[in-house]
Amino acid sequence: MVVARRSSRAENIPHYTRADVETLSANRNEPQWLRDLRLSAWATYESLPMPTMEEEWRRTDYRHIHWNEASKLAVANGATMATVPQKNLEPLMGDNQGGLLVMVDGKIVHYELADELKNLGVVFADLETAVRDYEHLVRDNLMTKAVKPTDGKFAALHGALWQYGAFVYVPRNKVAELPLHIVMYNTQDGSALGHVLVVVEDNAQATVQVDYASSEGTAHSAYIGATELIVGDAANLRYVALQDWNRQTYEFSHQRALVGRDANVDWINGTMGSRLTKAFLEVDIIGKGGNGRMSAFFFADKNQFFDLDTQQNHNAPLTVSDLLFKGAAKDTARTLWQGMIKSLPNMQKIDGYQACRNLVLSDDARMDGIPGLEIEADDVKCSHAATFGTLEEDYIFYLMARGIPRAEAQLMVIDGFFDELLQRIPFERVRDRLKAEIEAKILS
Repeated sequence: MVVARRSSRAENIPHYTRADVETLSANRNEPQWLRDLRLSAWATYESLPMPTMEEEWRRTDYRHIHWNEASKLAVANGATMATVPQKNLEPLMGDNQGGLLVMVDGKIVHYELADELKNLGVVFADLETAVRDYEHLVRDNLMTKAVKPTDGKFAALHGALWQYGAFVYVPRNKVAELPLHIVMYNTQDGSALGHVLVVVEDNAQATVQVDYASSEGTAHSAYIGATELIVGDAANLRYVALQDWNRQTYEFSHQRALVGRDANVDWINGTMGSRLTKAFLEVDIIGKGGNGRMSAFFFADKNQFFDLDTQQNHNAPLTVSDLLFKGAAKDTARTLWQGMIKSLPNMQKIDGYQACRNLVLSDDARMDGIPGLEIEADDVKCSHAATFGTLEEDYIFYLMARGIPRAEAQLMVIDGFFDELLQRIPFERVRDRLKAEIEAKILS
């Protein structure tokens, strides 16, 4: 008798050992507390199975990644700032920016911080330096409050083996008016484990943009990342993250914002690159009167697959969350958005909203949207929606009737679809760049 067996995802796993963790920490001469944190994360990693049929993973098949290629820890190999596309380096506002940190294959190739921000006590540094020079600010916040190794298999792997990252700190009652810009660019195949930690203390304010991108690759690569946004009481953070990995890269990331009392986070996310992206994006509103807004645009083409898993957690009363995602897919691409609004018991008078608008541009593309509510209080206002559509022929005909060629008319309609999201990005140059990238995908 022949018995059919389900192929196990666990057969194809990352190729790392505890010795890799110990060697990484020893080579950097890291403090004991960080070495202990890494080894604890490794123990968690070993204790967890590779994700398979859990609800948040069962629609995402990542078995085709070649871990024998993607597990090789990528290291800097002489690449300089000249390898980074100029579009990623332009000042965000006029000719000025508060700070620019550029890392190529995890190595710093450019750093600047405006005197105006230095004088406020703002810390803007790569994470390895911050661990050494600002331990009193990093130790209590690094993977202890927002993203934790226990969040999942890849969160634990990241906690054990993160290689590089950026640290932003804005002191209490200070306003960093000039934006801070971080660029993480990869030229090497293999694995990259980057971390972003932003701490905005009570009644402070900051704007941060992070660009993730890579040159063309020849082998499978993995980005195993984490982002932690910690926003104190009455603080304000505007955070923009834009991803454009090459088509050989598989992203597995955990990203979470903690929002304090009467605080605000405005989080904009863009996903254009990678072969596969599995991203957990979460806003935890932990203080009364907190407000979290999440916005995202994504455009998948060819054989790309984007899986965006969002959560809006109302862990305090009188809180507001607002999520709007807009995406498009063409060719044989697939996208999946899974969203959840959750309130704890007795967290009354919360207002949660989520919507995902999807534009299907070819017969073979597939887009799925799964909104959800988990409400444990009885005095709330929560709603959700997921919509799907194709190009409206009426709109295209209207434009063609006014002398506009069909291809250009289609482009104008798609531009209009994304414009609401692009307008939420506070930098005109960045909006123009992203619009051009969207149009390039449409015309390809």
